[in-house]
Amino acid sequence: MRLLSPVGWVKRCGTQQAPVMLGFACLSLPLNYRLKPQQRSTQPTCEVNAIAAQGVFVRNYHNTIQVLALMNINASIIDQRLASITNGIQQQAAEELRISEAGRLKSLAFVHLCVQTILDLENDNTFDCLTEGSGDFGVDAMHISEEYDGEFTVSLFQAKYKNNLEGNSNFPEEGINSLINAIKYLFNPTAQLGHVNRRLLAKVEEARSLIRDGYIPQVRALACNNGLQWNASAQEAIDRAGFGDQVTWEHVNHERLVKILQASKPVKDTLQLSGKAIVEDMDFSRVLVGRISVTEIVALIERHGERLLERNIRRYLGLQGNRVNEGIRHTLTSNEKNNFYFYHNGITLTCDSFSYNALQDGDYQVRVENLQIINGGQTCITISKTLQEPDLLHQNARAYVLLRLYQLPRDNHDLVQKITYATNSQNPVDLKDLRGNDERQLRLEMNIEQLGFNYRRKRSDHSIRPTDITSGVAAEAVLSVWRGKPHQAKFFSREHFGKLYDAIFTEDLNGSQVVIAVRLYRIAENRRKRPEEGDPDLVRYASCFIAMQMGRRLLCDLKMQMKDISHQNFQIAQQLIAENGEAYFNASVQDVQQALQNLYGEQETSLQQLSATFRRGDLIDRLEQIEIR
Repeated sequence: MRLLSPVGWVKRCGTQQAPVMLGFACLSLPLNYRLKPQQRSTQPTCEVNAIAAQGVFVRNYHNTIQVLALMNINASIIDQRLASITNGIQQQAAEELRISEAGRLKSLAFVHLCVQTILDLENDNTFDCLTEGSGDFGVDAMHISEEYDGEFTVSLFQAKYKNNLEGNSNFPEEGINSLINAIKYLFNPTAQLGHVNRRLLAKVEEARSLIRDGYIPQVRALACNNGLQWNASAQEAIDRAGFGDQVTWEHVNHERLVKILQASKPVKDTLQLSGKAIVEDMDFSRVLVGRISVTEIVALIERHGERLLERNIRRYLGLQGNRVNEGIRHTLTSNEKNNFYFYHNGITLTCDSFSYNALQDGDYQVRVENLQIINGGQTCITISKTLQEPDLLHQNARAYVLLRLYQLPRDNHDLVQKITYATNSQNPVDLKDLRGNDERQLRLEMNIEQLGFNYRRKRSDHSIRPTDITSGVAAEAVLSVWRGKPHQAKFFSREHFGKLYDAIFTEDLNGSQVVIAVRLYRIAENRRKRPEEGDPDLVRYASCFIAMQMGRRLLCDLKMQMKDISHQNFQIAQQLIAENGEAYFNASVQDVQQALQNLYGEQETSLQQLSATFRRGDLIDRLEQIEIR
């Protein structure tokens, strides 16, 4: 029989069978086995090929044979997951990246999985990060965060995937050297890059324009494989590069990916506190305030890693690198380490329940269920990385952190989110999920469903269908097309459900207006992702501005204002977009070209200038002056 399982295949040759547990798969195998190669036996035999991790024992009534593990179980889990990802991205990969060969598709699927899992992005945003192909400068994916307090994070991914699932190969040294070379050139605005594919070039010039405007890049270099970390020689190359703390290096493999993907599995553990603690009951919740050793935090991170981090915060790791991380490292490596408790604001955790021996005077061992760090996650990760050296770990035995532990009702997830956002008020967080139950979002969901579309109020791990509209896309589209703020649509997305929420999702916004805006926005976005031969460079930077002009043209043809769009004229608007969408796009591109010429005259405009122009919104007044006929 052939088994579609991570354990490989087994050829049947007997009649009696015995169950065998292989990690997470339970197989029923016939009795009497031999490993190949082996001398032939006179007993009925069965060949076992590619058996999974950790060693498997097959036992019958007559003998016991140890079956060697040939496959890493977590590598197998990831390999299985890549099949479904490949199916989901293959059409887009062919259209946007010209990748269709099975082996390259699988490698691309692995990059996609790493980006989506590490940065916690939705499918469309994940694919938009992919830059793999000729002229990729050794960078398979690149993500640029929004600017925050004078800094922005750039995540560079390079992936090496092997079909051999033993998981024992190091990330190649030449891959590390490629990343080092990329970092040296990509973030130097004056460096000539040579041949770089247009997809990567657009992102690089966006980052360079931010640098020219005075923003500081914090770079995360992520080396991804289904094996081991880079070797000592590659580490020496990293050290020689001399990037300092502005560049952090991370290894992402099957083990780390599986841990994050299992984040929905509750974390149960015991926290060892130090000294006294305060516990109080408050409105069906409980609060514990105490202190915890930084060495206990290191152990906690080692046991659970990013599973402890609230998923909303994960993509922002690396921000504030110079100020916060540098301060933590300095304190823990200086003579001030014992004052760490006084220098840091502490960490906040939530759980479903906690218990401890109240008869003790202090030094409680607190048992927790479904533990999650909702504030201070970056602090914990930095502490863990800083104290990797055994001597430092021992020296910080008396360094402590203030700990707040909240036991919250199991069925009140919204309360957890609100506390997360409140305690991260000084940090960039995504407010979409918090707004998901807002009355305006619920009303739009119902209204849009009646039009034949599906409105996703909250984040989902399911792939996006053509009839799906996420709240994030709706916000960008409405802000671009109807509110006339295309620069805010593109570069202020973290405020779409914060400061800009009431301006975007007004009380009178209806489902028809949202769907029409999204239809126009997607035409411009699709062309940005898949520009046609002969399209000007601005197409890759100006999609939100183009969508704004397309909206003006549609209203002109409808002979009405935006406020008049409703379910009563929805089909007419849909038909106009179907018939004239391409013409709207082309005419709007000409509008943007004319506005650029009015702004810069005949002087040549560099890609960095283009990126900066659309980020600042310099063209909005000039575009509004263009008469639409």
